Amino acid sequence: MGGSARPENKSVVGSRWISKIKYFVGGSVEKYNARFVAKGYAQKEGIDYKETFSLVTRYTSIRSVISLSTQMGWEIHQMDVKTTFLNGVIEEEVYIEQLEGFETHEKRTHVCKLKKSLYGLKQGPTVWYGQINSYL
Repeated sequence: MGGSARPENKSVVGSRWISKIKYFVGGSVEKYNARFVAKGYAQKEGIDYKETFSLVTRYTSIRSVISLSTQMGWEIHQMDVKTTFLNGVIEEEVYIEQLEGFETHEKRTHVCKLKKSLYGLKQGPTVWYGQINSYL
């Protein structure tokens, strides 16, 4: 894994692995999940990110869409996007520490510059909304 020297004028966000075991009803293991996340709680507004975003949906909007689809004879499909925050390109320079378990021992002070958003970053929802808004 590559990296660059730690920048002096930028803050570096920590990172960690979150693992989970999913079980079948009978108690046997269904699958193992692991997710790499940033410790975004250490980010500072105005330094590490410009703004945050939280998508809020009004029930009147949902009812209107359902009513319109019923009148027009449209089918409604529910969709769950599992990699929501992982596809947006970050505008700010965000650096994270080397991944736990993948450190380069000769370069302990090196960090990784993110090109795309990562779970846990404060700007993750904003980046995702920009992507979906430009697509739609």
